Amino acid sequence: MPNLATILKDEIARISRKECRRLVDPLKKQVAAQRQDIASLKRERDSLKREVAALNKALNKPGNKAVAAKPQAESEGRHRFSAAGLRTLRKKLGVSAEEFGKLIGASGQSVYNWEQEKARPRQALLQQIAALRGIGKRQAQKLLEAG
Repeated sequence: MPNLATILKDEIARISRKECRRLVDPLKKQVAAQRQDIASLKRERDSLKREVAALNKALNKPGNKAVAAKPQAESEGRHRFSAAGLRTLRKKLGVSAEEFGKLIGASGQSVYNWEQEKARPRQALLQQIAALRGIGKRQAQKLLEAG
């Protein structure tokens, strides 16, 4: 006759396996679904990469000069503005707010207001400011003397 302890142990193991299976099976299904989603996203990413590469290749063809030049022309007209950046540029050039205003075609008070973040320069003036980023102190002084 089997031992009562052995029967009890076997029954506990059977019930434990059954309970574990009940808890793990939904998780297995969820993991399988997520793996399918990941695989489909990877396929979509790869197709988009191929599409972008084909578009870049088409843009870089010698006959497409107008298409390639268009984004560059659009970005030329747009400049970001930062009051701290303007202040730093003016100090780098070693000019006062009044002198900086003369360089870009604005008043010294306007430059002061821009630096204090009380106002923002118009787009045309932003282009003038951007043009001054590439010059040094000597060139700025020459421009002031000439103008």
